[in-house]
Amino acid sequence: MSTDKAETYSDLIDIGVNLTAKSFQKDLTQVINRATGSGVSQMVITGTNLQHSDAAIELCEKWPGVLFSTAGVHPHHAKEWTDKTAQEIYGMAQTNSVRAIGECGLDYNRNFSDPKDQRRSFEAQLELAADLRLPVFLHQRDAHADFMSILVRWRDQLTGGVAHCFTGTVEEAKAYLELDLMIGITGWLCDERRGQSLQKAVKEIPLSQLMIETDAPYLMPRDLPDSISADLQERRNEPFVLPHVCTALARYKDEEPSEVAKQTTASARHFFNLR
Repeated sequence: MSTDKAETYSDLIDIGVNLTAKSFQKDLTQVINRATGSGVSQMVITGTNLQHSDAAIELCEKWPGVLFSTAGVHPHHAKEWTDKTAQEIYGMAQTNSVRAIGECGLDYNRNFSDPKDQRRSFEAQLELAADLRLPVFLHQRDAHADFMSILVRWRDQLTGGVAHCFTGTVEEAKAYLELDLMIGITGWLCDERRGQSLQKAVKEIPLSQLMIETDAPYLMPRDLPDSISADLQERRNEPFVLPHVCTALARYKDEEPSEVAKQTTASARHFFNLR
């Protein structure tokens, strides 16, 4: 379990990749080929606003069976939310590509949108997900209390939800588990400076509630060996790094990497209704 090179995977699912990001425009085919070549069989592209959600669907149509997506409005873009936004996301959700609503939630860290607008957009997307019978792809940063108070009211109407890119505490993880949410783990786990609370939290989260993601091109793991980092552009994370995240999660969970791979893939398939 000590090195990524010792572990090989053939069927991992990256539940959160930002393949519509500008940094992937010139070599997206190579990025996807590197991912599938490393054992990442399927990827879910994150929809962060109408433009990126629509672009994600276009990519899914080019790589059917490999790429899927979410459709939604990130809290940074919440001020853009209108009734028409809801109609457009509803239409996107009728495609075979879209498997969840989001990325939606609250982010009070930088407040690119007013918190009031964030709460309004969040509730509107929860309502949409409930109507569509789709799970929600959730984002929360520095807004745990408000996030929970809204989610608690809607949870019974939702088919499911995943706390995407979870970086929180044991207490926050337990609060999410009480709502029967899935929890997405990224390379933040590999950060010896900022990842310590997450390293403690994953020990308390049942493996059956965990899924893995890279959030590429963001959140590059800080402990990548040269054998992996040599294939990356500077400062750009890629989905082919997902095996490294899987191995790290296995280490902190004191589980066999093969079991972590098997369980997280099964959970992702069930959550996103993938075949």
